[in-house]
Amino acid sequence: MEQIEVQNNLIDFVVSELLNDRTDVDLQPQDDLLSSQLVDSLGVMRIIAFLEERYGIRIPPSDVTIENFIDVQTISTYLVRSNG
Repeated sequence: MEQIEVQNNLIDFVVSELLNDRTDVDLQPQDDLLSSQLVDSLGVMRIIAFLEERYGIRIPPSDVTIENFIDVQTISTYLVRSNG
């Protein structure tokens, strides 16, 4: 699992599925998804479902924290670290 691939796939998912292809958002890997209100709690759950399906992994509820899901870069780091 390559971190840059995870980042690109996740950005594509967030923009297309959660932001409905908004053209006024240029999402970058380090952009705060939560405090910027780009993604809400339901959006985080959709991201988790996407990642589990896409990469054939399971993300334990105890790992669903702001520290692991604050931005795309942090999410991809978590996935690579946790799943090699």
